[in-house]
Amino acid sequence: MSNQHHLKADFLLVLVTFLAAAGWIFSKETLQGMPPILFIGTRFLLAGLVLAMLGFTEFSRLSAQAIKRSLLTGAVFAIAMMFWIMGLFNAEHVGEGAFITSMGVVLVPIMARWIFGDTPPLSTWLALPVAIAGLALLSLDNGLHLDSGQLFFLAAATVFSLHFNLNTRMAAEVPALVLTSIQLGVVGVVALTVSWRIEEWPVDVSSDIWGWLLASAIIATSLRFYLQTFAQGLAPASHAAVILTIEPIWTTLLAGWWFGETMSFVQLTGCGLIFSALLINRWQWVRLAIKGLRS
Repeated sequence: MSNQHHLKADFLLVLVTFLAAAGWIFSKETLQGMPPILFIGTRFLLAGLVLAMLGFTEFSRLSAQAIKRSLLTGAVFAIAMMFWIMGLFNAEHVGEGAFITSMGVVLVPIMARWIFGDTPPLSTWLALPVAIAGLALLSLDNGLHLDSGQLFFLAAATVFSLHFNLNTRMAAEVPALVLTSIQLGVVGVVALTVSWRIEEWPVDVSSDIWGWLLASAIIATSLRFYLQTFAQGLAPASHAAVILTIEPIWTTLLAGWWFGETMSFVQLTGCGLIFSALLINRWQWVRLAIKGLRS
């Protein structure tokens, strides 16, 4: 693969992380005028429909078994996203939440060990205590007590790690665009059903809130996933794995700029430890990425 393709892929992956981070801001703004589960359901249903239109011709090639497994994987994704949006709804600090959620990457091999009997690499066992130490520091402001937002983010990270394992196996048999559109649609349907049962839907939603909602659905979800799928087809796995870890950094910077959030030294240290755990966990990819840049 040419250096030009590598550079194009790296640029697109960095853009993907920025769009994902922007999605945190879009979502937090939407929550000012819409219940959280209703929002996440509407956002993902719209995003899923957009991607379904792009990959419409490929749906007819799916087997009944592939559709069933895609739907079940989507249901796991729905649980993770509902935990995530409740974390964001209750969050006192968006940037902090982004780092807690990113711990899902560290938990992926452990979940693979528990569910599928895989053997985690040594890097996972080295990364895990570092991540736990970072989480402990983030809880110090509450007297070593996680608040509701942090607990929801931690629950989301755990379920995201399960979804990542299931999704990786599904991607081998279902085209990425089709698989993504099915899962986004499932999140939408499940979340809207839950919202209908437990939330009070607003009679009127302002145009500003609709604008943030559309930005979340089209820019931070449909466009982001489409670009990520395309870029990962151009980039070595090592480059993608490392670049995608910078999402919480973008999120923290954007939250500081948009919401005026600041972090104490203890919070910065905790986030730094979690980010270090991500790099330790992906050290093999980091090493390959550095080697690729030198060659």
